[in-house]
Amino acid sequence: MSRDAGSPVSDATDTAPPAGGRFVVGNAWDALDGTWPDLPPLVSVVVVHYRQQAELDRTLAALARQSYPAERLEVIVVDDGSPTPPTVPEGVRLIVQEDLGFRLSAARNVGVAASSGSVLCFVDADTSPEPDYVLRLTRLPALVPEAVTVGQRKHADFAGVLGGDGGAVPVSEPVEVAGPAHELEQPRWLQQAYGWSADLLHADDRSYRHLIGAVTCCTRWFFDQVGGFDESFTSYGGEDWEWAHRAWLAGGVFAHVPGAVAWHDGPDWAGRATGAGVGSAGSAGSAGSVASAGSAGSAGSAASEASEAAREVEEARRQAEKNGETLRLADLIAVRGSRGFGVRSRAVDVCVELAAAVGTSISAGAAFVAVDSVLAAMPDVTVVVPDDVAPVFEADQRVLGRSSAAAAAARGGARVVVTLDGAVRVLPAVEAGGSDDARVQALAAAAGLGDDVARDLRTATDAVGVGSLGTLELVDPSGRVLVTVESRRAALRARRWGAGVAFVSHRASVDWLTPVTGEPSVAAYLGGWG
Repeated sequence: MSRDAGSPVSDATDTAPPAGGRFVVGNAWDALDGTWPDLPPLVSVVVVHYRQQAELDRTLAALARQSYPAERLEVIVVDDGSPTPPTVPEGVRLIVQEDLGFRLSAARNVGVAASSGSVLCFVDADTSPEPDYVLRLTRLPALVPEAVTVGQRKHADFAGVLGGDGGAVPVSEPVEVAGPAHELEQPRWLQQAYGWSADLLHADDRSYRHLIGAVTCCTRWFFDQVGGFDESFTSYGGEDWEWAHRAWLAGGVFAHVPGAVAWHDGPDWAGRATGAGVGSAGSAGSAGSVASAGSAGSAGSAASEASEAAREVEEARRQAEKNGETLRLADLIAVRGSRGFGVRSRAVDVCVELAAAVGTSISAGAAFVAVDSVLAAMPDVTVVVPDDVAPVFEADQRVLGRSSAAAAAARGGARVVVTLDGAVRVLPAVEAGGSDDARVQALAAAAGLGDDVARDLRTATDAVGVGSLGTLELVDPSGRVLVTVESRRAALRARRWGAGVAFVSHRASVDWLTPVTGEPSVAAYLGGWG
């Protein structure tokens, strides 16, 4: 169940979908609004715990009150090596793994391996679901085996440590009552993302950021297709986003279910900074200085300065911790907006393959012109070339010989594969435009399949795999296909459901591609006169 960091999507992706499962076009889960499964599937809820007995008690009590049929629900608690294992009620399965440090990913994988359900819900020990949570969150995965749903995680001060009245909230108090009574602010950026994406109906290649591991659900079949959580994550944060990105590449259908509410005990990460509310110490110092304008004022000022210094140190530590997570993800998730602008990631986002027709070959000169023009247009891609011309590009690590293991990994793991039908030259853009603007226009045009999706090579690779567009064929004025741009999502969906049903293809005539015919003059190409 475990996987190594940076490895491609699971090799299990040839497994046929479960019998009775349905597909939707692109990410259009709204086509099944109002539809419920004929028979509620067996659901396994995997709860990860570490030294949070009170929080776990509240979560297990909430799971015991679910409106979902009790005989179709199993709960598995995986303890990540607490000094004292937790106690759980009868009927809840407890698995304890050895304390080898922070191993949330491993704990979730262990829970899945022990589960019996066809649908999986992941919940953390400090995240308590309202009664309809399981019922609402599992509806889509029960219908669409590629669906990955995320509930609405709200925040409350159940522990009573943030200045609320009455201290800790009793575990016996229903979370749907206690939560609103002790509610904390939700992350604004996340709510905004769910708003503009219409609850992820308009998800894109960066929507992995909007799936929170503590309130996520998918089928066991699709979990196996994607592969387990990456167990090389051994500190807080990032493992859920890395998994969600792989799920998207594997053809996942993302949906936010706002009616599936679970309450997290305490604020989100950004609200957990030490020193919140420290301003009161400054007020006390000011009052002391008025009463005694001498040493008391100096003492108060010194205490305030020490408190501020401690706060700055803690903020720097937290930022360094968050930077570590971001850098890790930038190496594993190579989409724009996640990877570096110039620094290359370990993962491959776009793989371009120079393919020769059967029985033909491509000369070194023709290959150089084609590959160089591609890399001039998109310097961050990986290019796969026939082995016989690979020595021409030996000094450029972005270019790989077809028979190499690295080439196979690039083709298999890339978000998009671009296939050049023989030596094809990418002509320079006539006018330079902002890449971000081009992306926005490409995604908008993809919805209507306008030719703006083929404005240039970058735009074409941005457009596929988002919305309903899976494959884009770029043709010359005579109708000959010069380049095919295919998303991994579309390729995998085609293998599962058949070609052209879960994504659509589009053909566009372009004037920025031209075949390299005969033996070209490389000197003329480089010198700019041919």
